[in-house]
Amino acid sequence: MFGSALFIIPGLGPILAAGPVVAWIVAGLEGAVEVGALGALGAGLFSIGIPKDSIVKYETALKTDQFLLIVHGTAAEVAQAKDIIQTTHPVQFSQHSGEEAAVAA
Repeated sequence: MFGSALFIIPGLGPILAAGPVVAWIVAGLEGAVEVGALGALGAGLFSIGIPKDSIVKYETALKTDQFLLIVHGTAAEVAQAKDIIQTTHPVQFSQHSGEEAAVAA
């Protein structure tokens, strides 16, 4: 998979990422000290405008062996992804604007 990476993050375990999420995690690793309590994944999500309270929920979901799907794109792309994701009956669905990201857990 082009632009993919596998990270082993203490406390979360293995994280497989593809696309722009890879750059966000790497940026999070570089700036983790600046963000405080957030881990590398959280710092990456924070860098694209995801609120800290949501990041804590997502990190908790990962720690309890749930999956986290992040969709990033234009408003139309995110809307189309939302329609597709809703057919799978996700436990939780959140949409954050700013950089148009949708998250399902």
